[in-house]
Amino acid sequence: MDKKTLLAFALSFIILVGWSLMFSPEPTKTPVKEEQDKPQKQAVQKSPVQQPATSAITPTESEPQKVPSEEKLVVVETPLYKAVFSSLGPTIRSFKLKQYTETIAPDSPFIELINLSNPRDSHIDLGFSLSAGSDSLMLYDVQGGPIRLEAGSSPSELLFTASSNDGLVHKKRFRFNPSSYVIEVSVETGNISDKPAHGSFSASVRSLPPSSKASYYSYVGLVVLKDGKFQEADVEKEAKSLSGEIQWLAYQDSYFISAAIPDKPMGGTFRGKKLESGILEGIFQGAETIIEPGMKAEERFLFYLGPRELGILSQAGHNLDKVVDFGWTDIIAKPLLYLLRFVYGYVPNYGIAIILLTILVKILFWPLTHKSYKSMKEMQKLQPIMAKIRERHKGNKEAMNKELMGLYKTYKVNPMGGCLPMVIQIPVFFALFRILGSAIELRHAPFMLWINDLAAPDRLFNFPFEIPLMTSPSGIPVLTLLMGASMFIQQKMTPTPGDPSQAKIMMFLPIIFTFMFINFPSGLVLYWLVNNLLSIAQQYRIQKRSA
Repeated sequence: MDKKTLLAFALSFIILVGWSLMFSPEPTKTPVKEEQDKPQKQAVQKSPVQQPATSAITPTESEPQKVPSEEKLVVVETPLYKAVFSSLGPTIRSFKLKQYTETIAPDSPFIELINLSNPRDSHIDLGFSLSAGSDSLMLYDVQGGPIRLEAGSSPSELLFTASSNDGLVHKKRFRFNPSSYVIEVSVETGNISDKPAHGSFSASVRSLPPSSKASYYSYVGLVVLKDGKFQEADVEKEAKSLSGEIQWLAYQDSYFISAAIPDKPMGGTFRGKKLESGILEGIFQGAETIIEPGMKAEERFLFYLGPRELGILSQAGHNLDKVVDFGWTDIIAKPLLYLLRFVYGYVPNYGIAIILLTILVKILFWPLTHKSYKSMKEMQKLQPIMAKIRERHKGNKEAMNKELMGLYKTYKVNPMGGCLPMVIQIPVFFALFRILGSAIELRHAPFMLWINDLAAPDRLFNFPFEIPLMTSPSGIPVLTLLMGASMFIQQKMTPTPGDPSQAKIMMFLPIIFTFMFINFPSGLVLYWLVNNLLSIAQQYRIQKRSA
């Protein structure tokens, strides 16, 4: 490409990406509009969704449950996770993902999505609450456990039961599948009092202290699927409230998600806020439910505690895969991610898969790029004539433009012919930028030699000291330096622009990009390096043919 096009593309990249990296603003996705809370009765009338199923309680269920004397912990282990449940709440006290580790070290512990010393700080919870009370801190009797499921085992259950002073009997049943991160939960509340019980079913999720830092590539915080539309509930600065049909609510960080999912659509209200402790809390409260004496009501939910991996989320159903959102590039990014995973299925090395994907994209755009280079070469030949026209009409812009247009028409040259093919490729580049910066597939994925984590910055020979502008650990960013060198070579192959100010800016672009890419994931740097090398080869081939 000519240097004007390269300059325009580079400046666009710096504005859209570099600004956020250097000044670290808050993620700027479509904000969730705060809605006024609607009266519960009105919500019930307008919502087309089903109400909780009610039925008569049996004589056995009408008896008050015994009160346990102390908290009991129950371990549930599957091939995918190890969880510790507390009978207080009940609450998940610990949840470790056995397929993911904290670091790439051989002795690294598993990722722990939940680690609570106090059950009152529940990370994910659900239940039936009266208008003037809550069962969240009751001590439950537990049946079943400990549970250890192997691959191919049948699902197993835990049943928690408790009676409240309000004359309600609460049952929470958790069902575990050895091949899924989804936990099925049923919440049943029976009324053994002589008065109707007015309340609602609710679910909540929280971030864990300290909450995850914002990512340059993906949103970190509370998210909701409301009326079939994915929304980010950014509550860092102000609380949010939404009413409507809630498909699920969740807390996500860069790579993992904790989600509470109604088994069937529920009308109600979502409220999100930031607590004084800095923890983010999202609560979904269903429409009002009235349980008559001698009756019981039941709702079913799903918990998902696992990776933000598109394939796994798709298998979980309930449109949970919408949590993997690449913004305005989503329509391009997701097919590219599936293509990357497809290539990886045949070449089990994501570094090589990135190289092959880059080659495939380059081949796809080869005709456009070739046309762009050819058009710019023709424009380059006209530069001496164009310079004379500009000099001749220095004070008359209208006459200058008229003569230039005549020149283009005479030589059948389109001045935008070199830019438009490159502009078409920009959305694809930014889609790849988003994928390679946030895909969990690259987390701890090795490439070769010193590159043992494609989601981490490229470092060789880690230094025992910090270097300004370089995230820890400090070291030699070999891949990034090679990328900068490839940009320098590509620049040297491009004719020098006539404008001295443009020439100075172009001279510093490889240096600017090198500093920007120092802290980028090595998978993203690898893509940019390979793309530059392919562009150099293509440009060399075109120049050799036209020589």
